[in-house]
Amino acid sequence: MSLEIERNKSSQTKEIAKHILKKYGIFLILILLIALMSILTPHFLTSTNLVNIVRQMSIIGILAIGVTPIIITKGIDLSSGSLIALVSVVVASFAQGDSIMLPILMGVGVGLLIGLINGTLVAKAMLAPFIVTLGMMTAARGAAMLYSDGRPIGGLNEKFAFIGQGVIFGIPVPVLIFAFVGIVTWVLLNKTKYGKYIYAIGGNEQAAITAGINVSRVKMFVYSYAGLLAGIAGIILTSRISSGQPQAGVMFELDAIASAVIGGTSLFGGIGTVGGTIIGALIIGVMNNGLDLLGVSSYWQQIVKGAIIVSAVYIDTRKNRQKK
Repeated sequence: MSLEIERNKSSQTKEIAKHILKKYGIFLILILLIALMSILTPHFLTSTNLVNIVRQMSIIGILAIGVTPIIITKGIDLSSGSLIALVSVVVASFAQGDSIMLPILMGVGVGLLIGLINGTLVAKAMLAPFIVTLGMMTAARGAAMLYSDGRPIGGLNEKFAFIGQGVIFGIPVPVLIFAFVGIVTWVLLNKTKYGKYIYAIGGNEQAAITAGINVSRVKMFVYSYAGLLAGIAGIILTSRISSGQPQAGVMFELDAIASAVIGGTSLFGGIGTVGGTIIGALIIGVMNNGLDLLGVSSYWQQIVKGAIIVSAVYIDTRKNRQKK
């Protein structure tokens, strides 16, 4: 009898441990990574460096938050990095005078327009998201080069620089914008009907159609929203570097997708959280910063990042197979 009780206790302990790892595993990985980097380099765990990490990854984090609802619906967005470049040169060209609102509106407008085009082609023309956004990735980069004649655009007014370089109560403005975007998107996914529709479409699109959900409208919304956030990220980047760069945002889309997947967003759809995506972005930010401080070559950093992405997708695939 006592042996049976011990077995039950052991089984319960294992179940509790599995539940904790499933729910908080990604957060524990972040803590362990921070601890490791703190041991390897004394320059890592300083207030200045930690703030710098969050400031640097805020742009990728905003992109990642935008791509999360898309991946939940079993879509993908490969155009966000190139869209940042297009937004950057457009914003810079309108930030030459005294106006701050005009370049902001132009940046948000360009991002929203490109996202709407992506969503329309995916939802209405029934084209594969991979093909649509791959084509837009090339087109947006070409448009950025054409608009700027392949050259950086400088001469931005000093007031505009506050968006990317300013500080409010000791917190960098990009971090505050990142936090605001995270809160808004969390509310969207968890407290609105659109959030329920997004998860329903990712879980079973045919069942969502049968339930009366306007799938096309929801898909257009998530791609437009991702474009809007890419526009905001492009504004922040332009303000931070004080110029419009047609070569900006290279590989940013992969970091954004990696952040979402590492954070638990399933490429098979129906699963994903804003909190997980933010932690995924922090993991990439901590890793990049720590490896830079250790003097590791950027080439090796790309290899490590690639291995992490593949590992995350492998784990996601295993989980999906187990459910079946």
